[in-house]
Amino acid sequence: MKPSWATVLSNKAGLIEIEINDKDPGFHSIIEELSTEIEPEIIGVKASDLCKRLSIEMIDTIEEN
Repeated sequence: MKPSWATVLSNKAGLIEIEINDKDPGFHSIIEELSTEIEPEIIGVKASDLCKRLSIEMIDTIEEN
């Protein structure tokens, strides 16, 4: 099942271009889940954590194409 927050724009030669609906509650829950204190009093999401999570979320979409 494709995530509700992602639209695949292209899938060529193993490179996938997606558009993320950052207003979707599903995407917000991922961001909230991955949020950590990066520095004292600074909360954010590490790019590496987000990329790993998006890769897992997008597997079903890749298999459909």
